[in-house]
Amino acid sequence: MLQTKQARIQNEQERKRIFWTIGITLIFSLWGIWYTLHSFPLSFHTQSFKHFFKEFGSYARIAFFFVFAHYVLKLVLQKRYLDRWAQIKQGVIFLSRMARQWHVPVAIAAMGIVLIHAIGAILYGFTLDFHYVTGLVSLLILFPLAISGILRYKKMDRKWHWVLGLSFGILFLIHSFL
Repeated sequence: MLQTKQARIQNEQERKRIFWTIGITLIFSLWGIWYTLHSFPLSFHTQSFKHFFKEFGSYARIAFFFVFAHYVLKLVLQKRYLDRWAQIKQGVIFLSRMARQWHVPVAIAAMGIVLIHAIGAILYGFTLDFHYVTGLVSLLILFPLAISGILRYKKMDRKWHWVLGLSFGILFLIHSFL
């Protein structure tokens, strides 16, 4: 008996959205890395270059807040904090659906932006201070987080994705705001 191989991502619309996002992110990341290396060839240690790569960190921060919103909205709905306010609850349900629908594509795009930010930080000059170390550890957690997110589609590693996501979130917030 022949068995057809099922796609890892069952929902066809979600699968298309994710593959489009991966393609666009890959193109944008390669362009961003190329632009970084060619636009500042002799001036990696200047204030203008520092502002340039820090902007990518700010863009990634906005994207990751959107990614985290999925869990916050889900928690608010699970704990039934909004049961008394039907209109607000309906709005939160709508936002939760949107956050779930775009959780993975925005996370993929944010990873591409973080990659450009990290390469810029390394080119600027990596030092062993609190800010750089928290950024590096956040980056090292981000890649297993993405892998565990892929495994979630096969109903594997849910707990790892949650633990790594929480760890990344805490380190990311420390890196971003301290």
